[in-house]
Amino acid sequence: MGPVDAPTRWNHNIHYHGVVLDAIPPHARTALEVGCGEGMLARQLRERVPGVTAIDLDAPSIELARRQDPRGEIHYLRDDFLTHDFTPESFDLVASVAALHHMPASTALARMAALLRPGGRLAVVGLARARLPADLPHELAAVLAQRFHQVTKAYWEHSAPTVWPPPETYRGMRRISARALPGARYRRHLLWRYSLVWTKPRRA
Repeated sequence: MGPVDAPTRWNHNIHYHGVVLDAIPPHARTALEVGCGEGMLARQLRERVPGVTAIDLDAPSIELARRQDPRGEIHYLRDDFLTHDFTPESFDLVASVAALHHMPASTALARMAALLRPGGRLAVVGLARARLPADLPHELAAVLAQRFHQVTKAYWEHSAPTVWPPPETYRGMRRISARALPGARYRRHLLWRYSLVWTKPRRA
């Protein structure tokens, strides 16, 4: 069974895959996706990075991902990212979309940073909770944007396990990222997502 990705397949996570793809460092040779699900982003990364590893704790998701990679170009792992025996500083890119809220955020970000080579890049697209009434304008704008996309695109419902509500607020994630990743670029996006992009400093 080959890849079933379609240009019209859309959801809130796929919408922000470009944040990760745009963060790939020049001349990157290795990438790790944390919480890969069925492997759509991993397959996109493989088009640009020669060595891609993807990890997920959900066995059915990993099986689906492997079935869509018949040539075995991606190294899929069914394991816990926080405890798997990775080699430190072995990746040029560590990426994660809609998976960080499944883990203790500070612990997971520190682990991701430790796996990056100096000069490597971390790119996270995550979910967080709104704080009402402060976040009400964002929430209303997101509802309108979602209605537009649902009319113009084919919504795809992933099969991976979900966690709702996310344990952290947007403001909380901004604080956590500032502590764990000094200098990280935090952005709040329209469709109920935020992103973190951080480059690991090179050694002096």
